[in-house]
Order: sequence, then C-alpha cells, then structure tokens
Amino acid sequence: MSTDEHAERFILLRPLLFTIVYEILGSVTEADDALQNSYLRWAEVDLATVRDTKSYLAQLVTRQALNAVRTSARRREDYIGSWLPEPLLLDENDASSDVLLAESVSMAMLVLLETLTPDERAVFVLREVFGFDYHDIATAVGKSAATVRQVAHRAREHVRARRKRFEPADAATTARITERFMTAASTGDLEGLLSLLAPDVTWTADSGGKTTAVRRPVVGAEKVAAVLMNLFRQERLAGLRIERVNCNNTPAMVLGGERLEGVFLIEIADEKITNFYAVRNPDKLLAVAAPRRISR
Repeated sequence: MSTDEHAERFILLRPLLFTIVYEILGSVTEADDALQNSYLRWAEVDLATVRDTKSYLAQLVTRQALNAVRTSARRREDYIGSWLPEPLLLDENDASSDVLLAESVSMAMLVLLETLTPDERAVFVLREVFGFDYHDIATAVGKSAATVRQVAHRAREHVRARRKRFEPADAATTARITERFMTAASTGDLEGLLSLLAPDVTWTADSGGKTTAVRRPVVGAEKVAAVLMNLFRQERLAGLRIERVNCNNTPAMVLGGERLEGVFLIEIADEKITNFYAVRNPDKLLAVAAPRRISR
C-alpha cells in the first residue's frame, strides 16, 4: 500500500480523530501532537490487515491521548490557579446542528470530564459521544470488554449527576444576549450588565500564574459585574481590539493587540449568562489562530 493511501484515509478522518483526542486531553496543542505521533505509527501499518479504518485509527489515537494524559498529570497537579481546557476556535456554526457534538466540546462538559480518571474519560468519550462498541473501546484502553462496560456505566453516572441539563439557546437568542452584553460591557453600563447575569453567574479564570487573573472562581452577579467593569475599563482597552468568535460552540470574545490577551467564553441559559471562562494563560492561546473542524 502506498503512503498516499495512508495519508488519504487519515486526512479523511482527521476531524473525527482530532475531536476524540481534544475531548480526552482538553488541549488543542497536545491533541495536534498526539495526532502527529499517531500518524507516524499509522504510516507503518500494513493496510491489508486493517478491517475497519475508523475503528483502527480511533483506537490508535486514543492510546496516544492516554499516554499524553499520563505525562501531563504532574503538570496539572502543580498548576497555579484554576485549570481550564484550551479554547477551541471553530468554524462558525460548525457543531451547532449536532446537539450531542456541541455539548461534548462545550467548556462546561470538558471541565466536568476533567473530574474523571483518564480511562473513564476515554471510555465515556468513545462510547457516549462517538458510539464505538465495547470491543473496540476495550482494545483502545487495554481492558476487557466487561471491564469497559463497568467503566462506561460509572463514568455515565458521574457525568449525569454533575451536569446541568443542556438547553442550548437558539442562535437568535444567543446573538441578541451577546450583543447586549458587548454593548453594556464596552460602555461601562453596570445596570445593563447586571440585567444579563444569572444570580449565581460564575467567572473562572485560567492564567497558570503567567498573567494577572483571579485564581479562584468568582460567584454572584455583583462580584462578576465588578470583574467585568475592571476588565472593560476604557484605559485598559486602549490599543486593544475585541473580536467575537465561536469557541467550543459558544460565543467568545478575543481580546488582543500586538499579542493575544485572552479568550473569554460566555455560557447562556434561560436568557441569562451563567458562566464566563477566561483563558489568559499565553500558552493556551497559541492555537487560537485558525478555526478547526470537528466531527463525530
């Protein structure tokens, strides 16, 4: 078999493979590295022995992702402040037509998946999001199919107990509330801001200790509004531009000048803003350059 055929099969499935690995790792840059390592191994495979390319490659990239999780575990333990996944810049409306896919890459779901063990996370992603059978998942994670069933059940119950019901706002509502928020924030309209925030709205910032940011989540409309008023004060914004984008299938603001200052994701439910995820760690902003495609 030619190298061209290896490349064609891999490229065709790359959006799916990237999505699997990103959901396991919560990192765009680490996902890219895992896919690169996977391709090097794939290029050596005799394609005549491959029964199902999709299953084979899913197993291969999952093993690479689990290796990466284990090597990064220590870095996570020593992390300064709140840890958030790397924001995933998407083509506009890339995942919006697929509700399950949209939820699976949401910042809220990725943060929740971080509370699972690496094996639980991989099994949950492969089974619940991508629908692989237990035998294929067992091969990917190096466990028996019976054990994988137990892990899947445990992970499913863990996620179900902790996640809020996912009620995605329609595009028109999301656009309207985001626009009102941008106007209120940029003009210093405190009352306007407060009218858009849920009573228990939460601000979570990830700086990794490398830039100024609160190190613990801020909860409550008035406290979060104060953070926003400080962030958007006019003298701070001098020389910076604000761009609206789609990250993790939710509205987000990119704040930057000569370099990127941060990505701020907005989560909306019941016509109120319920969460802000502020990614300020410069290492996590490197991949916010070109939109990615995701698939399942």
